[in-house]
Amino acid sequence: MKKVEKDTTKANYELFARKTEENILSTFNTSKSGLSDGQVVMSRNQHGTNKIAYGKKTPFIIEVLKSYITPFTLVLISLGIISFITEYVIAPPEDKDLFGVIIIFTMVFISGTMTLIQSVRSNQAAEKLKSLVKVTAAVKRNNSYAEIPMEEIVCGDIVKLSAGDMIPADMRLIATKDLFISQSALTGESYPVEKRAEGKVSYHDTETSYENLVFMGSNVISGSAEGAVVAIGNQTLFGNVAKELSSKPIKTNFEIGIRKTSYLLIKFMALMAPTVIVINGLTKGDWMEAFLFGLSVAVGLTPEMLPMIVTTNLVKGATAMAKKGTVIKNLNSIQNFGAIDVLCTDKTGTLTQDKIILEYHLDCEGEQDDRVLRHAFLNSYHQTGLKNLLDVAIIAAAKDELDTDSMKYQKVDEIPFDFERRRMSVVVENAAGKTQMITKGAIEEMLHISSYVDFKGQVTPLTKEVKQEVLAKVKELNEDGLRVIGVAQKTNPGVVGEFSVADETEMVLIGYLAFLDPPKETTKQALEALKSHGVGIKVLTGDNALVTQSVCKQVGLGAEKLVSGDQVANMKDDELKRVIEKRNIFVKLNPQQKGRITKLLRENGHTVGFLGDGINDAPAMKLADVGISVDTAVDIAKESADVILLEKDLMILERGIISGRETFGNIMKYIKATASSNFGNMFSVLVASTFLPFLPMLPLQILFLNLIYDISCVSIPWDRMDKEYLEKPKKWNANSIGNFMIWLGPTSSVFDITTYLLMYFIICPAMAGGAYHTLSAEQQVLFIAVFHAGWFVESLWSQTLVLHALRTPKIPFLQSRASFIVTAITSLGIAVGSVLPFTEFGHSLGLAVLPSDYWIWLVVTIIAYLLLVTVVKQVYTRRYQELL
Repeated sequence: MKKVEKDTTKANYELFARKTEENILSTFNTSKSGLSDGQVVMSRNQHGTNKIAYGKKTPFIIEVLKSYITPFTLVLISLGIISFITEYVIAPPEDKDLFGVIIIFTMVFISGTMTLIQSVRSNQAAEKLKSLVKVTAAVKRNNSYAEIPMEEIVCGDIVKLSAGDMIPADMRLIATKDLFISQSALTGESYPVEKRAEGKVSYHDTETSYENLVFMGSNVISGSAEGAVVAIGNQTLFGNVAKELSSKPIKTNFEIGIRKTSYLLIKFMALMAPTVIVINGLTKGDWMEAFLFGLSVAVGLTPEMLPMIVTTNLVKGATAMAKKGTVIKNLNSIQNFGAIDVLCTDKTGTLTQDKIILEYHLDCEGEQDDRVLRHAFLNSYHQTGLKNLLDVAIIAAAKDELDTDSMKYQKVDEIPFDFERRRMSVVVENAAGKTQMITKGAIEEMLHISSYVDFKGQVTPLTKEVKQEVLAKVKELNEDGLRVIGVAQKTNPGVVGEFSVADETEMVLIGYLAFLDPPKETTKQALEALKSHGVGIKVLTGDNALVTQSVCKQVGLGAEKLVSGDQVANMKDDELKRVIEKRNIFVKLNPQQKGRITKLLRENGHTVGFLGDGINDAPAMKLADVGISVDTAVDIAKESADVILLEKDLMILERGIISGRETFGNIMKYIKATASSNFGNMFSVLVASTFLPFLPMLPLQILFLNLIYDISCVSIPWDRMDKEYLEKPKKWNANSIGNFMIWLGPTSSVFDITTYLLMYFIICPAMAGGAYHTLSAEQQVLFIAVFHAGWFVESLWSQTLVLHALRTPKIPFLQSRASFIVTAITSLGIAVGSVLPFTEFGHSLGLAVLPSDYWIWLVVTIIAYLLLVTVVKQVYTRRYQELL
C-alpha cells in the first residue's frame, strides 16, 4: 500500500484531483465496495484518526501563575512582602499595621483574577471547533452503508453524501449527481459551487476550486455523491486552520504597552527608592525609618490602582459598546479596537448583504422586461428539485413585482438540472390549454439550444451577429459582478408525458437574469466614516475578481488594481509588505494567505482589525490585533474573535472603534496624570529629604494620600473625551508616558518646594512657637505634624486638580470640562483630605490642625500651579503633537 504524506499541501491535492478513479482507489487500497475491517485498522495505523489536534493544553495551574506573575505584579508583590515584614512581623506590637499591605495585595488579586478570566475564555476557541464537527456520515464498508461517527472515518473510506450533509473529511469524488457544495465558510465565495467526479483540473487552481474534490467543513446544498476519503484530521484543510488556532496568541499592542509601561515604572522606582533611602539614612541617621520611607516612595511611584482603574475603564467601555451593538469578549481588545488603523474585512456578508437578489430581468436588448421575470418564475416555482439560491431570488422578486396569484398554470412535466446540460426545463399549461416549455440555465447552453431570439419585438433567427450582441451584454454584466443566466421558451412543445432533453431544441431566447450579492445600504457611509477617523480598509476575500471589484466600486473603494491569491503566493515577504501598503483589494485568497497579509501588516507597524465570519477567516482573526466577528458567524469564527458585532454592519463597527478610543483615552488620562504627579511628588520628596531635618511625609501618610487620590480616579471611566481626540487611531506608546512624566511631573515639584518653604519658615513656626531647631521635643512633634498636614493637603489638591488640566489639551474648566461624575468625586476626595487634619483619624496618621491663613496660600499656590501646567502642556503638545 502506498503511503500518503500527512502534511497537506497543494501538490497532494493536485495529485488527488488529477488521478483517475481507479488510481485513487488503488492508492488507498480500497474499492467501490468500501474497506474491510482489517483494511480500516491498517489505514488508521498508517494515516491516523479523523480528529483535529488542538495543540497541547496549558495546565490550569500554569495559566494561574502566568496571570498573577507579571513584571508589574512582581514589583507589587515584592513591595507587599517587604511591607508585611517591616510593618507587621518585626514591628513592635503597638506599631503593627497591615493597612499598606492590604492595599498592595488587593490590587495584585484584582489584576491577576481579571487576567486569568480572560485567558481561560480565550483558550476555549479551539475546544469549540470540536463541537462544530461532531457529525456522523454514511460510510460504505464490507459492501454496505452504515452511519458512523466522523472520528471513525479513515483514509480510503467510501462516503455517501446527500443534501444537508456536512462533509466529514477531504474527499475525491467518484460519482456525483447534481451536486452543489457551499464552500463559503472555507473560501468566502458567495455562491454554491458545482462539483462532479469528472471535473476540470487546472495547474493554477487553488485546492478548493478542483471540481472533483470536496473538503471537511463545507456542506452539501443539493444533489448526491460518493467519494473516497483522501485526507483526515490534521491533514485536511480544516485541520490546518485548527492547528493555527492552537498556536500561541500574538502579543497585542495593549499587552506590549502594559509591559513596557511596567518596565518604565520599575526603572524609575529602581532609581528613586534607593536614592531616597540613602539620602534619608545619611541625613536623619535612622536607617530603618529611611528604609520604610523608601518603601513607601516605591509604592508611591507604582500606581497601585492601575489594574483596577484599567479594568474599570475596560468594563465600562465594554458595557457602553454592548449598548451600541458590540460585544467585547476579551476586555484587553478594547484599547486595540480604538487603535485600529487598518481594518481587513471579508467581502461576503460584511460589505454585502450575504443574500443573493435578482438585480435585473432583461430582454435580449438589455431592457427591463416583466415577461422574462414571469417565465423565470414559472420555471423556478414549478420545479420539484431542491430550489437553489437563484430560484429563491427569482421567486422573491416575482412576488414583489408581479401578481403571481393570477398566474393560473399547471405543471405538465419537467426535465431536471444536470451538470452536462447546465440547465433545467419545466412544461406548464394555462387555463386555455396552451402549453409552454420554459428553460433557464448557463448563457452558453441557452444560446446552444436556441434557434430564435425575441429581439427588438420580433422573433427572428438567432444569427451569429445577434449572439455576439447578447454575449457582449452578458460580459458587461459579468464585469459589474453580476451572475447571468438565460431564459428561453417554446410554445406547444412535443407530446405531453414524453418530454425529454431532446425537446430542448429550436427554442426562443427571450432574455436573461442578472443576480447580485448587493452591498449593504450602510456600507458606503460606514467606510467614509471609518476613513474620516483614520481607518484604512483592505478587502481580503476568497471570492473572484469580477464580483469583488464590482462590489468595491459600488461602496466607494475604487476600481484599483486587484491582487490575487496566486500573486500573493509568488511574492516573498519583503515584496508583499510593499504591495499591501499600496493595494487594498485582494481576491481568491486561501485562509493562510489572509493570515499572512494580516501578520505582515502588523509587522509594517499597523494595528490591524480583521472582520470575518467563516472558518477561512479564523487564522487571520487570530493573527490580528483585534479579531472581529458577528453573532451569525460559524462557531469557530466567533470563538476566535475578541469582539462580536450583534449586526453585520460596519456602522456598528465604526461606533465601536470610537468607544474603544474613548476608553483608551480615559486609561491614558489615569496613567499619564498619575505617573507624572507621583513622579513629581517623589522628586519633591527627594529634595525635601536632602534639606529637612525630618521626613517630609510619613510612609502611612503617603499610602493614604495615594488611596484617596486613586479612589477619586475610579471616576475617570465615566469621563468624556474631546471630539478631536477621537478622530485618529491611538496606539499605546510607553515612551510617551516617560516623556510626559519628565515634562509635567516637575511642575508640581515647583509648588511642592514653595509649600515646603512656606510651611517650614512661616506657618509651622507660627503654630509651634518658633524655628524647628529652637523648639523642644514636644513642640517639634507639633511642628512636624503641621508640616505633614500642610504638604498632605497641598499634594492632594494639586494631584487631584491636575487631572482636570491633564485630561485635555484645551484650557480646563473653560474650553473642556470633565463629566459631572468626575467633578463630583474628585471634589469629594479633596474635601475628605482637607478635613482629615481636623479629625481624630487624621491625628492618628500624624496630621495636625492647619491655621486659616494656610488656605489662602493654598488657593494661590494651586492657581499658579494650574497656570504653569497649562503653559507646559501647550509646549509639550506642540513638541510631541499629542497630549494623551
